[in-house]
Formats: sequence, structure tokens, C-alpha cells
Amino acid sequence: MPTETHVVLSDLIDALRLHTPGLLRWAGAIARRLRQFNVALEGKSSGNANTDALTLADITVQELLVAGLRDLDPIFRRCRIEAEESNGDVAAFATDSPYVLALDPIDGTRTFRDHTGDGYAVMLHLRDDAQVLYSLVFLPEMGPDGTWVQAYGSTIKYGADDPQVPAAEHLDGLSPLAGRPAASKRIYLIGFQERDRECAQQVTDVGLLGVPPDDMPGSIYPLLCSGDFGGSLIHSPNVYDFPVSSHLVRILGGDAVWTHNGRSTHFRETWLDERAAMLRLPGIVACAIDRDTLQTLTSLARDWNQQRYQS
Repeated sequence: MPTETHVVLSDLIDALRLHTPGLLRWAGAIARRLRQFNVALEGKSSGNANTDALTLADITVQELLVAGLRDLDPIFRRCRIEAEESNGDVAAFATDSPYVLALDPIDGTRTFRDHTGDGYAVMLHLRDDAQVLYSLVFLPEMGPDGTWVQAYGSTIKYGADDPQVPAAEHLDGLSPLAGRPAASKRIYLIGFQERDRECAQQVTDVGLLGVPPDDMPGSIYPLLCSGDFGGSLIHSPNVYDFPVSSHLVRILGGDAVWTHNGRSTHFRETWLDERAAMLRLPGIVACAIDRDTLQTLTSLARDWNQQRYQS
């Protein structure tokens, strides 16, 4: 297993922009094909249907993503890797590096498995212990050919795919998101277990519009870019998908903060949720583009129970 060697961040992001669009497009095609079959698996037992959904597609897509990152450019192997599932050649990557490549092979597995919409995604991001540095999300069935969300520096790109053009070239040609979308009052609630709907109602009661997982119209990432959602309120978010939301809202002028102290989230403190077999941030996190919305959510959830599981 390799240890850390020096990595120039700009070179790493350039390599990600060059190689990962094609990799995610291929992975999305595999996911779309596997969705035609019964690919449900057993394996997680947290008691939450959204968390516990697991399919052969999660395992297959992760195998492809890990192998692709291993082989496409040696710079990727100088990063640590964190993946939501347990398979793939993770031993090929560094064990001591300031940079982490995080993977969620199928974000929205329950939607994927149950055929309840187009809001599942293949995604990865790069982060250090303080912030997210690069994000790429591909939604294979959002639109005729899929939809992209990409973020790096001060740039967000959001738009439809065109499979007739190489993926990296197509993303380079997409126009960056211009300005901040109008502040939506819709807030995504997740992670409160059986209290998701109750907590969403409390968000609505303070003048926003709380939306629990079962009522989500799609993936949160394009909904943030389009302005259809203004943010999220998440109990103990995992480190594979939530960081992309924090990345997007920060570029758009907002923030992601812990509600119990109002401080910006970082990745220096995590815990292993053994029930769900994933790493999480502690506590409750408010994430919003609009600073007034962020303050409202933080004030509302400041004294809510910080423990994810009550038993």
C-alpha cells in the first residue's frame, strides 16, 4: 500500500477534470443497464430504508470507479480513498495523504432499486481535512442523455450530457453557472430516522418548506444548482455524498455548519456508523445558500438531539 508522496493540488484537479468525466459516464452507463434487472442485495442493517438499500450496481460501479482511478493517472494513487462500499482495489492508494478521493457509486440507491425516479447519481469528490476541492456528479437518467454537476475553484457547471462529445471536452464547453440562484425556501431533511417528516414540518413551521426523503423530487445537487432547493438539514451526514452539497453552497455564497455551535463543518472529526457501515460527521448539519436561511435552520435545530440512534 503506497504512502504519501508530494502532490501539487493544481495538477491533481487538472487530472480529475481530464479523466473523471469519462469514468463517471462509463459508470453511469453500467448503472443504467443494471437497473433493468433485479439487483437488490442484503448487507446493511441500520433500520433506515434509504441507508440500507444496497444493489449489485453499487458494488459493480464502485469496482469500476476504484480501478479507473488506480489506472488512469498515478497522481490519484497518491491520495487516500474513501468509498461507501467495501470492494475495489483500495490498497492501491495512499494511506497517508492530505487529500481524500471519496466515492458514492450509487447515490440514491433506494430510488435506483425501486424505480421511483431519476434522482440517483454516480459521484466523487476530492477534499482535504477542511474543505471540498473538486466535485463531480453524473445523473445517468436525468434527461435524455444524463446530467452533470461539476465544481472546482469558484466554478460550478450544471447541464445536460452529450454522449457524441468526449465527456471531459463536453464539460469544458459547458458554461459556468452565472450568479447565485434565487433563494428557495425548500430544504431537504434526512437522517432523523423515523422523525424525518416531523422534523421537516418543524422547518416548515419557521417559515421555510421542509421536504423529507420520501417527498424529494430528485437529486439535491442539480436542485441546488437550479435554485429549486435552498439547502438541507442533515443528521450525521456521511462523508461520501454530503460534502458535495457543502461544496456547492459555499461556492454560491452560503455555508454548511454544525447546528449546535454554528461553526463551519470540516472533516477532522468523523465516526464510524457500524450499523450502516459508513463514516459520518457528528451531530446535525445545516447547509444553505442563503445566510438568513442558514441562521434560521441553525437556530431551529440548535438543541435537537445530536445522537443519530436513540437505542
